Amino acid sequence: MGDSWIWWVLAGVLVGAELVTGTFYLLAVAVAFAVGGVAAFLGVVVPLQLVTAGIVAVVAIMVAHRWRQNRAVPQQPPLDLGQAVKVLDWKDDHSARVAYRGSQWDAELAAPDASRAETMYIVGTRGSVLLIADRRTA
Repeated sequence: MGDSWIWWVLAGVLVGAELVTGTFYLLAVAVAFAVGGVAAFLGVVVPLQLVTAGIVAVVAIMVAHRWRQNRAVPQQPPLDLGQAVKVLDWKDDHSARVAYRGSQWDAELAAPDASRAETMYIVGTRGSVLLIADRRTA
C-alpha cells in the first residue's frame, strides 16, 4: 500500500470522527491529511509530505476556529435580573430562602454588607442560586 493510501485512509477516519463530534477541527485536520495524500500521490518525499500536511492543518484549524468564533451566539443576560423577590427566611451565612416565580429558591447576598430587607432584587445568578441586593442594578 502506497503512502497516498495511508494518508487518505487516515483522512477518512478523521472525517468519521468529525461526524461524531461536530466541531469542524477534525475536518480541518482531515483536509490536511488529504492534501498530504495528494502530495504522496504526486511522488513528493515523505518529509515534505509531513511539512505540507502540517502547514495545511495549522491554516485549516485557524480558519475553522475563526469561523466558529464568528458564528458564536452572544450570551444573553439572565431575564431575571432586576426582578423583585420576597425573602422568606434569612440565614446567618448571608444566604436566604426566597419566593420567586411561584417557587422557593436559595439566594445569597451579592455584597455581604448589603442591608437585609423583606423585598430584595436579583442582581445575578450562580447556577441555580440567586444573587440578591437591596436595590436594583442599572
